[in-house]
Amino acid sequence: MPSSPATYRGRFAPSPTGPLHLGSLIAALASYLDARHNDGTWLVRMEDLDPPREEPGAAHSILHSLQCHGLHWDEAVLYQSTRSSAYADALDALAESNLLFSCDCTRAMLGAEGSCCGKCRERQREIDSPGSIRIEVPPDCEIQFADLLQGPQSCALGHALTDFVVRRKDGLDAYQLAVVVDDAAQGITHILRGSDLLDSTVRQIFVQQRLGYPTPVYCHFPVITNEQGQKFSKQNHAPALRNDRATDNIRCALQFLRHEQPPSTLTRVEDLLIYATEHWALRQVPARMAVPASTMELI
Repeated sequence: MPSSPATYRGRFAPSPTGPLHLGSLIAALASYLDARHNDGTWLVRMEDLDPPREEPGAAHSILHSLQCHGLHWDEAVLYQSTRSSAYADALDALAESNLLFSCDCTRAMLGAEGSCCGKCRERQREIDSPGSIRIEVPPDCEIQFADLLQGPQSCALGHALTDFVVRRKDGLDAYQLAVVVDDAAQGITHILRGSDLLDSTVRQIFVQQRLGYPTPVYCHFPVITNEQGQKFSKQNHAPALRNDRATDNIRCALQFLRHEQPPSTLTRVEDLLIYATEHWALRQVPARMAVPASTMELI
């Protein structure tokens, strides 16, 4: 935990669904450089909550790639698969405030944004089969926050969403709950991540408020997309990074983040990162939701 609320603590939290690719390196590098530039602590958390989607050996591969690229974390890696008791405690706290309800809706029954449409809240005594656990969003709930890159954000969450899942029907803890619990437990103060998670932020702030947790500073930078406009990901066949080309990969990520290229005389990842840390300026990152890879000369 930080020594004071003002201490900068950032994190990179990958899911072990495949090896590190350029999109995930950009996310890791941006959060790393911002933490280092602000004399902060940088953590890595492995979000291994979804075994069916995980690839054997991917967690080790990701950590190895980070090390090959000079992105060394400051504390032990936290694995979400070891945190079930913490998530259960958070669910108990939400239940005590009468915020949760069981839902046995099938996927076909779900409404907008995956909300419950089976009036499950009104028939809790009738639900005896395993279901998901949802948190109810009051109709008048509005979430506002200032994103460091995307600017002021305002969402009438209660109008857009009546509820969302905090524990899945298969018994697995949901991302929206786990990430909130772990950010609070690790004392995270700054979260830099891709714009594809901007919609999740309002849900996470809602859960933070219900649990009495502080809200970190958020910054959502553009994601890199392929020719079809899809975010770089394993699902969209993004190629794995070559660890033997770490310096080239870092230069490419800095190009995407619109930062000055380190001098060509710097040939070690350690020297590249020192230079990049000294010259890091968040204002140079494009305030956009996405940047096509086709606009870059990928190395």
